[in-house]
Amino acid sequence: MTTPPRPGSPATEWLADAVLYQIYPQTYADANGDGIGDFAGIEQRLDHLAWLGVNTVWLNPCFASPFQDAGYDVCDYYTVAPRYGTNDDLAKLVESARSRGIRVLLDLVAGHTSDQHPWFTASANDPADHRYIWADTDERPADGFEPSPGTRRGWYKPNFFASQPALNFGYARTDPAEPWRQSVDAEGPRANRRALRDIMSHWLGLGLSGFRVDMAASLVKDDPGHAESARLWRELRAWLDTAHPDAALLSEWGDPAVSVPAGFHADFFLQFGSDNDGLTLRSLWNNNTGTVNEQWAPLEPYFDAEGAGSPATFLDNWQSATETIAASGRRGFISLPTANHDFSRLSSGPRAAEQLPAAFAFQLTWPTLPAVYYGDEIGMRYVPGLPDHEGSVLGPRYNRAGSRTPMHWDDTENAGFSTAPADALYLPLDPDPARPTVAAQRADPGSLLNLVRRLITLRKSTPELGPAGSVRVLHAGYPLVHVRGGRYLVVINPRRDAVEARLPEAVTARPVEVRGVDVTADLVRAEGFAYGIFDLS
Repeated sequence: MTTPPRPGSPATEWLADAVLYQIYPQTYADANGDGIGDFAGIEQRLDHLAWLGVNTVWLNPCFASPFQDAGYDVCDYYTVAPRYGTNDDLAKLVESARSRGIRVLLDLVAGHTSDQHPWFTASANDPADHRYIWADTDERPADGFEPSPGTRRGWYKPNFFASQPALNFGYARTDPAEPWRQSVDAEGPRANRRALRDIMSHWLGLGLSGFRVDMAASLVKDDPGHAESARLWRELRAWLDTAHPDAALLSEWGDPAVSVPAGFHADFFLQFGSDNDGLTLRSLWNNNTGTVNEQWAPLEPYFDAEGAGSPATFLDNWQSATETIAASGRRGFISLPTANHDFSRLSSGPRAAEQLPAAFAFQLTWPTLPAVYYGDEIGMRYVPGLPDHEGSVLGPRYNRAGSRTPMHWDDTENAGFSTAPADALYLPLDPDPARPTVAAQRADPGSLLNLVRRLITLRKSTPELGPAGSVRVLHAGYPLVHVRGGRYLVVINPRRDAVEARLPEAVTARPVEVRGVDVTADLVRAEGFAYGIFDLS
């Protein structure tokens, strides 16, 4: 298996060395004591990220919002939500991060707004306004339209919740019997594409380094194969490369084989997306606890203590996506997250702390861009049983709040997250008295946090372990054994039991970062939950 050569455009050059870190701003650090995280709190904790080795931070949406969906319902794209501070506070955070070699990306909710956005309130009272998708009919269309809240006759199409009216980027397939299906080049869609450029330019001009685009595949409706969506994003990427060539565009698409050729610098493997509905990521981490979509077939993940999973699904789909991207001629990256704000943390259900080091050893040495979800570096767990909060519940077993709880900084009040009373916190803390903290793990050389730091340092100093280094799989099972860049042997055993694997030839392997793995000539033996990185040169 090989990966594409190192890209040469400005944004892809710096992104090639990125270690991404996702911050859910409501629960990362609260500086003003109101129980909700803020920009000043994040700024106060930048030294943690710099020490860890993170160089690119992605913030979940921080624009003004009524917070019916935790900020994914935007009512002003040019003003930050007061709960986080001011635009000047964000600018100060960005500058402080930059002084530490850390870039900051914003989350751009491109496909819909809040129903309280001035665009929507105007559109709901103006039949000539086509910024949103309106069906001016007496009867409700079948596919999820909501009644007009204004003087305008008819119905509007939402994305997800009724409070999130879909912006009109057109339909790939029009139908005279359904006149709301405007073409992608109609007046409303053109106005929305111009608005995206204006919003991006505004924030890039203030020092931001790019965007992660929410639900990037969903802008154009009824778009088989995403052909029109891809055309839209290629147009925006061409503009970005000219106007802001250093800015990166990452997508929440979940299908890098489509999204990177469509113009994104990178896309994430996600718990949804592509023809297999996110199976690539779920085949690694998802143990059917935490956030569970009832439509997902039960699956034993590869990172499973019983050893009932397989790496084959991930390996095959990663390889296929990598080859498709290379064949497209478009340079870009696949990102592998530990978790995200919509999906269970690594530490979820029965997965114990001792199983996490092997997961990080894999994630931080595989030829993808690593994305660490805040708190995963210390092994924070998915907290079950929380109430619905700001739209966190998506199904009977799918409550995203469990992955959004406050960061554990130390053993002081509220784990150092906030000085507010416990009942005023945005979400409750993990009640486990043994919950991990940054302070305790920094003081312990054998902690997960210190391992993650060493792995990040090793990755950043070793091109063979980055996204441009080749990978050759020698054993695709328990253990997973592969060679990076022709030089580094990596061994991962997520299983509780010890395992062995034969190498195709005898090697001399010098330990670099090892726990529980021995390499003797052509035999690899790995204890339970072991990992090893060896230098073969």
